Amino acid sequence: MSNDQPIRVLIAKPGLDGHDRGAKVVARALRDAGMEVVYTGIRQTPQMIAEAALQEDVQVVGLSILSGAHLELFPRVVEELSTRGVDDVLLFCGGIIPTEDVAQVKEIGFEGVFGPGTDTTDVIDFVKEHAPARV
Repeated sequence: MSNDQPIRVLIAKPGLDGHDRGAKVVARALRDAGMEVVYTGIRQTPQMIAEAALQEDVQVVGLSILSGAHLELFPRVVEELSTRGVDDVLLFCGGIIPTEDVAQVKEIGFEGVFGPGTDTTDVIDFVKEHAPARV
């Protein structure tokens, strides 16, 4: 990754979950680490998230979910991204993801899964290490 262009990250809250403190904390931490961050706000549909990722030309998409609907919503987000040709982004997620679901979430395409209490430096380091380079 070239040092002259900041990593572009989209942070989104899919579904009806209205609790966004964690998403805002992560968004601010990534911004403070020098990344360009777009936060979509709460109650986003998979279509809205994918369209924002396309329009904002992001390299990374991070989803925050506390509702328990991750196995329903995450595959739909991935499908919508693929439909729009957005196949070259790093996906990560955070929130309440039960341990028994982590492997399935990773199979869906989310390389990073972060639970409650994760240090923001862990998320920053993960994104810096795994974000695809701009072409």
